[in-house]
Amino acid sequence: MSQRHVLPVVPSRMTLTQIKARLQGARRGHALLKKKSDALTVRFRALLREIVDRKFRAADLLRNASFRFAAVKYVVGEELKHVVLEGVDHAETRLRVRFENVAGVPLPSYRCVTVATDASTAFESRENGAAEALNPSRSRVVGATSIVQYRGLGRGGQQIISCRDAYQEALSALVELASLQTCFMVLDEAIKITNRRVNALENVLIPRLENTIAYIVSELDEQEREEFFRLKLVQNRKKRELARSQATELRARERRAAQALNAFDLNSFHEALGAETAAAESLLEQTTGHDPDLLNI
Repeated sequence: MSQRHVLPVVPSRMTLTQIKARLQGARRGHALLKKKSDALTVRFRALLREIVDRKFRAADLLRNASFRFAAVKYVVGEELKHVVLEGVDHAETRLRVRFENVAGVPLPSYRCVTVATDASTAFESRENGAAEALNPSRSRVVGATSIVQYRGLGRGGQQIISCRDAYQEALSALVELASLQTCFMVLDEAIKITNRRVNALENVLIPRLENTIAYIVSELDEQEREEFFRLKLVQNRKKRELARSQATELRARERRAAQALNAFDLNSFHEALGAETAAAESLLEQTTGHDPDLLNI
């Protein structure tokens, strides 16, 4: 097994337990990241379709606004610039940012907020196009400031208001398209990062942990076989030593028996036996009666 595919660890039972825990965590993380990638991919594709639709809608709104601007310029003439600049003293359209959490990824969402002032009263446009006053004691006004609303009534005022509304609608569509494209880029980057992590876990870390576990198991098995072989060697050595000691003791006994046998004198034995026999005969001769229990030899 190549050392590149195995973690540098000491093969032991504790290390095996730790590596198994790491492998279990890696598999759990891989499953979670895979689900996250799938969720982000689904949202990414839905967002892509929505971006295509919003682009067509924004193009139609811009074309309509351009036509209205051309009509206003034809009616008002060169005074259009002055008419517009006279009614602009502050930013009437602002952006509001909100974040949506999708599988742990914050997605920014932009929308236009139209601030309308009529006697210092501010109004905020809703997503459905209606406007709501921040101060409920005031009356509601739809659109921008009432001062700008009545600009150019003497010549082409209605066309100016219509052109303004068309450009405001086009601006809202462009802001919405920009919000979708920003979410698209954020999702694309998040999907790439998640897929890299999934691939790293699937192709690098998890196989390396599995190879490490297999390496530790093989090393532990080899150690068990070596320990068993060592124990058998020790047992055989003890058996040989016991047999050797028993053989040595047996040879010592045989040597002592041979020495005792060599030291035994056969002539002395016969002399002692003859003396005992003579003593017995003399004893029988001295006995006065006949003993029926004794047999004549």
